[in-house]
Amino acid sequence: MRKLLAIVLCKLGRFAGKLVGKGSSLPGKLALKVCPDILSRVGLPAHIIAVTGSNGKTSTVEMIAAILRADGKHVIYNEEGSNQIEGVTTLILTHATLGGRVRADVLLLESDERYARHSFRWFHPTEFVITNLYRDQLTRNGHPEWVYDAILPAIHPETELILNADDPLSSCFARGHEKVKWFGLDRCAISTDAPSGMYHDGAYCPVCHGPMEYSYVHYNHIGAYRCMKCGHQKPVTDYTATAVDLEKGVLTIDGAVTVELAFRSIYNVYNILAAYAVCRRAGAAAETAAGVLSRYLLKNGRMQAFRLGDRHGTLLTSKHENSIAYDTNLRYIAASKEDCVVLVIVDAVSRKYFTSETSWLWDIDFGQLNVPHVKEIVLSGRYCNDLAERFFYTELKNWHVQPDIAAAAAELRDGEGGELYVVTCFSDRDKLLSHVEREG
Repeated sequence: MRKLLAIVLCKLGRFAGKLVGKGSSLPGKLALKVCPDILSRVGLPAHIIAVTGSNGKTSTVEMIAAILRADGKHVIYNEEGSNQIEGVTTLILTHATLGGRVRADVLLLESDERYARHSFRWFHPTEFVITNLYRDQLTRNGHPEWVYDAILPAIHPETELILNADDPLSSCFARGHEKVKWFGLDRCAISTDAPSGMYHDGAYCPVCHGPMEYSYVHYNHIGAYRCMKCGHQKPVTDYTATAVDLEKGVLTIDGAVTVELAFRSIYNVYNILAAYAVCRRAGAAAETAAGVLSRYLLKNGRMQAFRLGDRHGTLLTSKHENSIAYDTNLRYIAASKEDCVVLVIVDAVSRKYFTSETSWLWDIDFGQLNVPHVKEIVLSGRYCNDLAERFFYTELKNWHVQPDIAAAAAELRDGEGGELYVVTCFSDRDKLLSHVEREG
């Protein structure tokens, strides 16, 4: 009786939530109060794919869903991004019959890395993708190695892990685990000989804390690493980007599969590789995956085109308080080579803890904008003075402050300098988009 009541309550809550544009977590929360072990009582699909990590979860999940649907599978996933146990419960029970059987071929779950152990307490994924582990929302997550420890209890011995071979920390999940497949990049035109960025989280081995050396690096500390003390190193990859040309927008996987990139970012390459790898493990053909991924435009709003008066703009949304996400978008601007102006907005920080903590700004390599084609940089939002202090310690000279976002948009509406790039986080993007005309 509790099982039926939980399912009915969740379905009714979800229906009511859709009417008001909310309700992706609350229905599941109510169902769990009625029946705390409801997820152990429902019949789940034979294929359960989970994705977690510091960056790339939402984008990777979206691409996986698109590929598997093109392969003819009925896929359900948490499209609204509610990735803790309440949101997972809402998704599962919404698509369950009153008898408790989920109607789908594949259950695809984006999972918050800190709470994965709760989501997968009553069941386990057949495939578990871990994209990466970085510095991320320090007031919430602390150090990446703490997040690693939080994820460990969520990993079941029978689950096949799909791991980023180029990330020295997340690759450690393979230790003692028999079922592992790896994705990663070979050395390519964008590789460098040494780590980049404002800090080097790959300087010491996550296993023994000995010094690490790199043969090559793709960005920050992601690349071909080897511990000089214990031998922890990049493993041989099963799904490999054998060639990457970001200027032409072409990715080659396993020397044979070609993907045309809509978003020419090294970070997008990793998301594509993760999605490709798990879909191949789930039975999708290589040509199906490549066909979907070529020129694929994400629907989650992380990259959006817009118009501001006569100026064309591109919104590059970074994960909140995540320096590598910002670094990736700055690297994209630096590599564009076309004259442009850049608007950086920080209007909200520490969204859950209200600490107004801005130390993470010092982890961002804003010096990447010190290139000739970036003609002007405008700093805006509530924390523009924190940004200004950070910029004061760069070599950049062509920046100024305009605290009001609307005024900054008006200032840049009809100016010269080419393309407008806006770098901000999700909680700030709508404050800009209310002043512009969206495209596509």
